[in-house]
Parts: sequence; structure tokens; C-alpha cells
Amino acid sequence: MIPFSILAGVLAVATSLGLPSDTAAAAYSKTTYVYKTVAHHPLKADVYGPHDARRHPVIFWLHGGALIFGDRTHIRAVQVERYVKAGFVVVSIDYRLAPETKLPEILEDVRDAYLWVRAKGPALFHADRDRIAVVGHSAGGYLTLAAGYHLQPRPKALVSFYGYGDITGAWYSRPDPFYLREPAVSKERAELAVGSAVISEGDEERRWPFYLYCRQQGLWPKEVAGWDPDSQPHAFDPYCPARNVSADYPPTLLLHGDQDTDVPFEQSEMMARELARHNVEHKFIQIRGGQHGFDANLSDPQAVQAFEELLSFLKKHLQ
Repeated sequence: MIPFSILAGVLAVATSLGLPSDTAAAAYSKTTYVYKTVAHHPLKADVYGPHDARRHPVIFWLHGGALIFGDRTHIRAVQVERYVKAGFVVVSIDYRLAPETKLPEILEDVRDAYLWVRAKGPALFHADRDRIAVVGHSAGGYLTLAAGYHLQPRPKALVSFYGYGDITGAWYSRPDPFYLREPAVSKERAELAVGSAVISEGDEERRWPFYLYCRQQGLWPKEVAGWDPDSQPHAFDPYCPARNVSADYPPTLLLHGDQDTDVPFEQSEMMARELARHNVEHKFIQIRGGQHGFDANLSDPQAVQAFEELLSFLKKHLQ
């Protein structure tokens, strides 16, 4: 693969059992690759990591945006710095977006990007193909939980920030009271926000009316997956993580604010129950008073503590 761009920065990195500590200095880079092309549309991955030639464990990062908007660049810079400083290579990917592309093909992109990291990562950016954790936020958290049974070989660990395990529940398949407080979006206005061509970098401001329309009408599962959850409930079985937890599901860290108005806190509670039922190693960090996207403020003591626990969890499972 030929990189599109290379940017350099400086982070503190030191060596300790293959996972650098947080005390010494070394350089890191950002390089953009194309991991796949679909219908002449390139799907890209940004890779952040140290310049040294040692093998590094990988954070395979999935952005949020309801599978409708967002892209690989939405990873927060301060979090990238913390990850690379702790010794990880970070691979942030784009995937095709709904409703132009439906859920099975979106998960196909996640799978193909993961296989690309395993196949090409060791030579391109010194990735350790056998030490990969998936980390995602919101819809990326959902994809992370789905990765726990869709990806083979299974990732070593999963980290879901305010993700969800059931995409057919009333919170998504019925009009949402929180979003009904907003001015109503007409079907015509919503359809103007999307098109027919494949896209993988969706502008949130332009595509927001379509998302708001879906939440106000309870149409997200139908528009994103292409099936009606009322008349075709079993079509969603392979795409609901809560229905697919098994004893060999990867160790999982869940983080969720109990005042989340976008993805209900109960979604992570449900996943925690399923993980416990199948004796899967897991931890559930509950952020008191936390809203959706609580981790945007890493000066908040709860967010700081949560991120420290996240790094410890990753180091434990990627050593």
C-alpha cells in the first residue's frame, strides 16, 4: 500500500516488556492507507504509531456517528497521544455509511480492515498481528461488540464506549422521546441529506437531519439494516451482540454514562449481564452523571480515572 500522507509528532514512549511505559521520548507518525476499494471508492485507514522497528500491539479503532456520519479522523487527538504513549499502534478506519450501504456490508468493511491489519500491518507499521484490541465509541462501540463474534481470529480484547448490544429495541425501533423534543424533520428533508453513491466520510452537519428523522420516526433499524424489526425480527439475530455472546467472546470493557440521552445506559447493562451469564471476563465502568461522549473531557476526574483503567485493561490483555 502507498501512503497518502505522513505527519510526524513527538510523544513520550519507553520500553517495557514490549509495551512502552510513559516516561521516555520517541517519535510517532500518522500515515493514511487505502485498505480496500469498493465501486472505485477507496476506504482509508489512519495509522498512528512509534517509528521504532519493534512489534507493537494494535488498537483497531472504530468511529461513531450512528453508522450514518463520521469518519476515521474523529478520533480525539489527546486519546491518540495516550494510546501511542502507552506503546500501541492505533489504526482508525473508515467504513461505508448507511443508508447508502446496509449493515452487513458495513460489518464486511470492518472485517476486511481487520484482516488487512493482520496481513499488511507487520510490514507496513510494525503491528503485532496477534495482539489486536478493538475500541469503538457509540456506533463504533456497537461495531466493537459485534467484532467480538464477527472477526476471526477473535480480537484479544474489546472496549466499548457507550455502545449497544440490541439494535431492535424500542430505543431505536420506536420514536424516541428525547429526539421528539427537536423540531420535526420531514421525510423529504431527511432524504435530501443522503444519496445513492457509496460514501465513507459523512459530514455530520449535512447528514444529521436524516439521523434525527430516523430517531423521531423509530426507523433506524430499517434504514440502516434494510429489514423491518417488527415483521422480520430474526433477520437481526446475527447483528445484535447481546444475542451472540458465548464463552469464547473476548474480554470486554464497557464504559457508559448513566445520563446518556442518545444510547441508553441500559444497553451496556444488558451486555454486562450477558457477559456475566457466559462467564466472559469483563468490566463495566459506570460514569455517574455522564452524558453521551463523556470522554471528550479528559480533565474530568471520572473520565481520567476511566481512561487509566482502560489503559490497564488493554495492557493486561495485549502483553
